[in-house]
Amino acid sequence: MENLIHPVLLCGGSGTRIWPLSRKSYPKQFVKLTGEESLYQASARRLSGEGFAVPTIVTAADFRFIVMEQLAALEIAPADILIEPSAKNTAAAICAAALALEARKPGALMLVAPSDHVIPDDARFRAAVQAAAPAAEAGQLVTFGIRPDRPETGYGWLELSTPTRDFAPQPQPLRSFVEKPDLAKAEELLDGGMHLWNAGIFLFSTTAILEAFATHAPEVLTATRTAFDAAEKDLAFTRLAPSPWSELPDISIDYAVMERAPNLTVVPYAGAWSDLGDWQAIWREAEADTSGTVTAGPATALDCHDTLLQATSEAQQLVGIGLTDIIAVAMPDAVLVAHMDRAQEVKQAVAALKAKSVPQAETLPRDYRPWGWYESLVVGPRFQVKRIVVHPDAALSLQSHHHRAEHWIVVEGTAKVTVDTEVKLVAENQSVYIPLGAVHRMENPGKVPLTLIEVQTGSYLGEDDIIRYEDVYARGQGAKG
Repeated sequence: MENLIHPVLLCGGSGTRIWPLSRKSYPKQFVKLTGEESLYQASARRLSGEGFAVPTIVTAADFRFIVMEQLAALEIAPADILIEPSAKNTAAAICAAALALEARKPGALMLVAPSDHVIPDDARFRAAVQAAAPAAEAGQLVTFGIRPDRPETGYGWLELSTPTRDFAPQPQPLRSFVEKPDLAKAEELLDGGMHLWNAGIFLFSTTAILEAFATHAPEVLTATRTAFDAAEKDLAFTRLAPSPWSELPDISIDYAVMERAPNLTVVPYAGAWSDLGDWQAIWREAEADTSGTVTAGPATALDCHDTLLQATSEAQQLVGIGLTDIIAVAMPDAVLVAHMDRAQEVKQAVAALKAKSVPQAETLPRDYRPWGWYESLVVGPRFQVKRIVVHPDAALSLQSHHHRAEHWIVVEGTAKVTVDTEVKLVAENQSVYIPLGAVHRMENPGKVPLTLIEVQTGSYLGEDDIIRYEDVYARGQGAKG
């Protein structure tokens, strides 16, 4: 195919419906839910290779180094990483990506896809995309519809213009969008054979989608263009300007453009697909035993049926006895127990925890940083013990603290440590003391991860007690890590 397809991966979202495994600080697209790769990595790999250009990523500032690191593990270098100042739904994100791609390659085909979907048959999906390309090149706005296998109420539906028996990936005019139905309506749509699930995956040229924004949502195009024109480069990232971005409406691409445009085409997709939108979807996608029970991690099921038991820490065993239609997820800092039919209500539970200012509502025990990650092992009055892992060739900022001193004990690898004017190497089983107020830095000069135990002591141990002097990651004063 002469014209490459340019993937655009949408990497925002808060991941509240798969709490506690997915949280605002580390949402589900970055979690290894279905294999050795995260959903985001699997999406990037699926949309790569012959016929595809390197991807454009749209994400939030908090995730910018995660998306870089996970792509680097696949040896994929993105064309651009656009940083949204705030979440404004899919219309603004897609419009910004279209403007960025139009600036690089006018009229290019862009394939917009969420980064948290499961599509096991990569080749089959790529074939469906290639089948849709001629329609997109002809100026159509193409959406992909999933062959339904149940009366799903959690998705919007797409109405075909002509019935299809085999759901072959043949483009046809899209008749209408259907809002998320109730159960009776969903059963009617399933039985009628004229509807597909709306996957939120689109293929169109930059020319066609920007013209559609100009016609149907000019306010989105105007504000997004202003934010893009005033964007600033930051390392490998493009930071969209916050002020014009704040004026954007919070609206989806379906409401802003798709439901108003006359040039709509739908391509059916009959392969397996899931958006892993809740724990019931994860249970459905996993390999169950003969009683319909799924266990993951250190979990044991006794006489359980149609149940999901998932645990994440070897130090904590999860056991279910005589359970039916139950979801039980155990993490070191949070446990979820719910009836399978109420999986969609996990989002409300997260909101209730957030209203009580419970930190587990949004943050994981493990905190990811551009240089690696850390987790708190013990917290007490005037002290905290952390495990810190630093990637090879990575470094923390040159910094100091007003209220705490630190002791570092290296347990794996070698650390290059700066304390005021002294620089030295600290090997395994060695330690170093960082006095309160000392200007210090930790680096990993080796080729293997550096692991150390940090003991903090002092009157205040918050992550915002930091004065940053130098930082290769261009973070501001008071930023964590």
